[in-house]
Amino acid sequence: MSAQQKAYASLSAMALRFPGATEHHPWGETAIKVKGKVFVFLYLGPEGLALTAKLPETGRAAMMLPFAEPTGYGLGKSGWVTARFRPKEKVPVPLLEEWIAESYAAIAPPKKRA
Repeated sequence: MSAQQKAYASLSAMALRFPGATEHHPWGETAIKVKGKVFVFLYLGPEGLALTAKLPETGRAAMMLPFAEPTGYGLGKSGWVTARFRPKEKVPVPLLEEWIAESYAAIAPPKKRA
């Protein structure tokens, strides 16, 4: 298993530990939802690994990182950030876990967050 496959497995497992989290597979990527709303997208393919999360608190700081960009389709204007890593690039798993937690807190209903 490659380092990026391990990172993908770790990140998806971490996201699925949140209360009410469910995994879906639209458009060839993994969408992890709570109460029917996506809080993280994950993709692993020939281009590498990508993660998209809603970052209302740390999004501006995240955008300063070389691997981060505003999410397309107008989602970037709403605080969504996408991180992309080419196949041989190191994935900062602890940072991305923080992003997943922030995104879950932003999307999950108050009862789920408690």
